Order: sequence, then C-alpha cells, then structure tokens
Amino acid sequence: MTARLPSKPRLYWETLRHLKLVQFTGRIKRMLWRQRLDLTPFAGSVRTTSTTWVRHAARLQSQFGASRFRFLSVDGDIDNLGWDNPTIDKLWRYNLHYFDDFAATDADQRHDWHHTLIDRWISENPPSAGSGWEPYPTSIRIVNWVKAGLSGFDLGAAAQNHLALQTRWLFQNLEYHLLGNHLMTNAKALLFAGHYFEGKEAALWRAKGTALLIEQLHEQILRDGGHFELSPMYHALALEDILDVYNLVKALPVLQDAQEVALSKLLRSKIAPMRRWLQAMTHPDGRLAHFNDCAQGIAPTNGALEDYAMRLGLDVEEFRFSGITQLLDSGYVRADQADAVAIADVGHIGPDYLPGHAHADTLSFELSVHNERIFVNGGTSVYGTGSDRLTQRSTASHNTLTYNSHNSSEVWSGFRVARRAKPTGLTIIKDGDSEISCAHDGYRRFAGGPYHRRKWSFGDCKITVSDALIEGEGSAIARFHLHPDCTLHVEQDGYSGIIVTKLGTVIEWQSHETPAQDMPSCHNPEFGISKASSMLSLPLINGTSSMTFSWKPRP
Repeated sequence: MTARLPSKPRLYWETLRHLKLVQFTGRIKRMLWRQRLDLTPFAGSVRTTSTTWVRHAARLQSQFGASRFRFLSVDGDIDNLGWDNPTIDKLWRYNLHYFDDFAATDADQRHDWHHTLIDRWISENPPSAGSGWEPYPTSIRIVNWVKAGLSGFDLGAAAQNHLALQTRWLFQNLEYHLLGNHLMTNAKALLFAGHYFEGKEAALWRAKGTALLIEQLHEQILRDGGHFELSPMYHALALEDILDVYNLVKALPVLQDAQEVALSKLLRSKIAPMRRWLQAMTHPDGRLAHFNDCAQGIAPTNGALEDYAMRLGLDVEEFRFSGITQLLDSGYVRADQADAVAIADVGHIGPDYLPGHAHADTLSFELSVHNERIFVNGGTSVYGTGSDRLTQRSTASHNTLTYNSHNSSEVWSGFRVARRAKPTGLTIIKDGDSEISCAHDGYRRFAGGPYHRRKWSFGDCKITVSDALIEGEGSAIARFHLHPDCTLHVEQDGYSGIIVTKLGTVIEWQSHETPAQDMPSCHNPEFGISKASSMLSLPLINGTSSMTFSWKPRP
C-alpha cells in the first residue's frame, strides 16, 4: 500500500511556510535577473608568499584516462557523453565538473591528464552555461584547482585567469536560495580564491568568504558538534571543509586582521566537537550510520580525517564511548553495551527551513554486535525525483514504525518535506540496565491523533525494542532491516528465530506479542549500489509490540 499525500496546495503550504525570507528573495532573483559574467581579464595576480600547505589526498581516484571517469559506481567517457548530457544522472554530471581527482590518491601521476582536462573544460564549457557553472560545482572546482596550485601543480596563466573568472561568477551567484551546506561551500571557495590571489577583487572575495563562514559556522555547527542537516555524510564533508579552511588560513595568513583572527579561533573551537560527533555516529566497523541522506564513499573516511587533523598539528583525540552518549542538540543517542553499539534517532529531521536531505526516519535505530552490522537503515543510492528516491526516504525503509503505510514526515519530490514529525518525551536511564524512551507526533495528523512511542531497553548482551501506538486505529508495522551480510531464520510460529552474521555471530530474537515475518528488503550503502537483504516485519497487536534480541558475549 502506497502512502497517500495530501493535495498539492497543502503540500506546498506545509513545505514553503518554513522557508526563510532570504530563500524566497534568492529564488526570485535567480528567476528574474540573469547574471552576465564580466569577461574582463583579472587584474590581480597569484600570491607569491611561500606556504606551508598540508596536502590531503582523501579521495579515491576517479579519472582513469584523459576522458574516462568513474563516479558513483558508474563509468563514463566524456568523448561519448559530453559534459552535460541530460540522459545522465545530474549528480554524476556534477561530479564530472568537481575535478576531485586533483585531490585524490596519487594525483601527481595523472598531471598530464589533469592539464588536458583543464584546457578541455575551459574550451567546452562557455561561461555561465550548463551544470558546470552552477554555484555548487563551481565552488568545489575552485577549491580543487586552488589546492592543486598550492600543492605544486602548474595551473598556467590561462587556467589561473579562468579560475579568477569562475570566482567572479560565483561571487555574483551565491546560493542564498538554498543556504545550508551549499552556502558554506560557496563561502569556502571565495576564501580559497581570495587567499590564492591578491589584488582588490581578491580582497573582496576574501572578505565576503570570511564573513559568510563565520556566520554559517555559528548557524550550521550545533553545540554538540553536529552539522545541523543531521546527515553523518554531510557532517564528514563539513568537517573536511573546516579542516581545509584551517589549513588555508594557517598556510596563507594574508592579513591576520580581526576578522581573520576571529575565523581562525572559531575554526579551532569547532573541530574537536565535530570530530567527536562523527566518531559517535560511526559503527565499530568504521563506517557511518545511515540516517537521513547518507552514503559511504562520498566523504573521506574517519581515519583520513583524523590523519588530516593530526598533520595540521591539532591535538590527538581518542574518543571512547561507554554506556549512553547523548548528542543533545542533534537528537541522536548512542548506546555502547556488552559488545554492541546502538545508535538511535530521537530528534528533529533537520533545520525547519532546510529539510532537503531529511528522511522520514524518526525513532529509527541501527545496531552492531561484535563489530558487525545487524540492523541498518535503508541508506541512499540515488538523488533526483524518481520513485527510488521516495522509497529510500520513506519510513518503511528505516528501522521504525509505519502507520497505515504512511510516512512519519511527509517527504515528497526529491528534497522536500511538508508536515514533519517532532519528538517528544525523551527519557534516558543510565543507571543499571539502561533505557531510552521517546515518542513522536508525526501521525497525529490522522483520525484519532495517534502517536508512536518507542523504548529501547539494554541488558547484559541483549536489547528489547518496544513499540506502542497511542490512540488512533489502523495498521501499524515495526520493521527491522538486516544488513545484507546477515541471514534471517524465522521459526514456524513466527515468535522466534535467529540472525546469523557473515562471521558467524548468532543473534537470537523473540517476539513477545505478535508473530513476525521474514520479508525482502533493500540496503543502499553507496550511490549507485543497492543490495538485496531481509527484514523482520512485526505488526502491532492492540497497539503494542515488543522484540528482544540477544547474543553471547565475545569469547
């Protein structure tokens, strides 16, 4: 049964009423005023100050020939596809324009290809036309070209002049209509170009980038260290951005004026909490928890980010977690109990004015036992506006409860959310057998005003997940999606069974009120990759269900 969405006017009202005024004015400006790029040659020059830039090659190789690339697990050749083929996924085309291979492993060995690629990009992508000139890919490309220049790559006069023209274009087209990680990426690019070049125009870029970064760091990095869009993947990308900016202002201290000093201090204050947050949202296998839009292989690994921080001279941090760890401002809770790690979402879906990367995953959780993933949320393998994107954002793709096949938050289109679930009544017991309990109001829009309450109870080598649908009438189902490496066995009566991991760990499960079913599922760990898996589907009886999972201690 497919969840029915309300009428289009209601959807638009519930979506748009949360936006900031600057987002409306930014959209109107983009529609009514077509900016023209001033092609006057850049009057400044490359700064000649010697640098102590720390090279950071955290990306995997993505260029495999002068014209051959691999992005998002998909191969392509621009000789055949061109730069902006509308039949190709938009995110793949974006990656083509990023030039991420400049900062990838062994990039020095591909400099001939990189020189050819720059010349080709300049000649085949006329100013302001196509996906490559949209502000976000322009920002990433600017940073990658500057990083290459700071790392000893000879951009050449023509590429340097074109780099300045791209920055001039970006300066006129900042993404105020989107805000969030897009605007912070824009600001980072302005700062990089403003430090790389010198002259009056470069000074304007540097000042604007510095002011925007200070503003957005206060806005986007929460007190617990989390990035406010509440995606572990985007958080890792934001941490890399901040380490890059810290690297830049340390290597190229242009003015050391009050604004730059303030930025440097702010960066240092944010880095340690962000590193801790990222570790808290990481499973023992070293991979990110799948909440909201999150795919492996896009952001640098935690190990690469920690290595980068240490090479920048930042303090070595050893993050250890035990018992219950609450990320208060982000709305996540981590429980480390007897060779197991559970991570639960008990917070809002994201900032009210920017829920584009949110999933309807309130009160979902993931579980690892003996360093192996057991329960995983659905993940993210696609963007865009297709049915797969809607399915992956849906409540049914997460380890939580659906009511009459509805989503707890009204995710729609590719990046929109109308009415949103709000958590309520969070309680955490840390003494003895710990416990987490929380409810949300996402289903109160339906007849009878039902709301979902969930409790996680942790004992010695076991966890019990109890669900209740308070008030309302209808069909409620709790789902437990297994990692593809796990095998599910269900006893004939449906009240018990086992889960066997790839390495042979056995998880016994028992349903206390109602029989469960073994149903097909799908896990989407990376863009372009989907893997068949299984799930336990547990209908609620008289509005309740309870399931206990237990295992033996590690030998």
